[in-house]
Amino acid sequence: MADDERVSVIRDLLQPARPEGEEDPEHRVFRRDGAIAACVGLLCATLAVTVEHDGGPLDALGWLLLAGAVVPLAWRRLRPLPVLVLCLAFAALYHALDYTHAAPFAASALAIFTAAATGPRRRTLGMAVLVVAVILGVWGSTGPEVGLEMLQVSGWILAVIAFGEAVRLHHQYLAAMRERAERAERTREQEAARRVAEERVRIARDLHDLLAHTITLIGVRASVASHLLTAGPERLDRAAVAETLDSISGTCRDAKADLRTTLQVLRGDGERQSEGPLPGLAGLPDLARAAEAAGARVELALDAAEPVPQASGAAAYRIVQEALTNAVRHAGAEVLIRVSVRRDGPDLRIRVQDDGPAANGGAVPSPTGKTAADPPGYGIAGMRERARSIGGTLLAGAREDGPGFVVTARLPAQEAPR
Repeated sequence: MADDERVSVIRDLLQPARPEGEEDPEHRVFRRDGAIAACVGLLCATLAVTVEHDGGPLDALGWLLLAGAVVPLAWRRLRPLPVLVLCLAFAALYHALDYTHAAPFAASALAIFTAAATGPRRRTLGMAVLVVAVILGVWGSTGPEVGLEMLQVSGWILAVIAFGEAVRLHHQYLAAMRERAERAERTREQEAARRVAEERVRIARDLHDLLAHTITLIGVRASVASHLLTAGPERLDRAAVAETLDSISGTCRDAKADLRTTLQVLRGDGERQSEGPLPGLAGLPDLARAAEAAGARVELALDAAEPVPQASGAAAYRIVQEALTNAVRHAGAEVLIRVSVRRDGPDLRIRVQDDGPAANGGAVPSPTGKTAADPPGYGIAGMRERARSIGGTLLAGAREDGPGFVVTARLPAQEAPR
């Protein structure tokens, strides 16, 4: 089996089943080509009757040969090469018997055109050689007068071959352009899907950084308020309870403002009049105070006198925020957290470590009810993604010099060259 036949069989096997009632493409092509063959046959018959010829009108054999050159045209696009051979064979016998030579020209020209328009270039060249050979054979068998007439006709036949080759090249060009357009469309769809996936990850990371920190603080302070209310009703410190509830209310207001800012950024709004710019290194003291309000002890060492890019400052803020949240959530409210942010040449170095026992493998309960044995969340993965998104790196794991957990990050402290 030839390669083209294998490809055709595989294409037929892979082609989905047609809906019931839909016409077979081959039947549709056969029906159209059959109508064209009928029109060509009518034209050939008209020329055979109207064109004067020394031999007189066609006899039964002449009509039979003329029909043999026309009928195969109904399969011209389904089987172009066999149709061409049949048409040329009947036309050659027709011309060899010196019938009206103009009659079968339309049928031969259509068969030659179809073979040239659908076949490879080497087949077209071979067909041209075959036509010339047939003309020379007829010339040698019928005499110079008929040969001269056939030589005049051969120019038209070669013109038909050239036109068919031009049509084939045009169809090939259109197919290549269509394939290129489809490939470009698939590339655009893949790029759009990739951007949508990246945007979803970014939205999830931003909302996680914002809500996880806020919810953790609210949970810790609510636990403190519950402890104050249930530990000793006779020794209830109303002022402490009120202060704790006020801090929860303030945290909710801050979270609402931060959430509004984040949503405006995600929606693409260029102006943020009331919320201010994106958080940066200047907001780290506020994070430390919020963690201290939840009961943790925070030592902040901020050494970044020179300004850093806005993206690096926002990433540093979110990384420290998530590290503080994880420390308070997993290591307990009494944890000691050391935060160091310093400039180191072209880099911004961040280190957040705690002395909590949860990293040693114990399931230590936290004020929010979570333990170290709970399933891991998305905080560390989000910090890594945020660092990588601006060209930085981040490591997180248990401390080697004692109990606790440590997060270290390196972020670019200079604008990338354009």
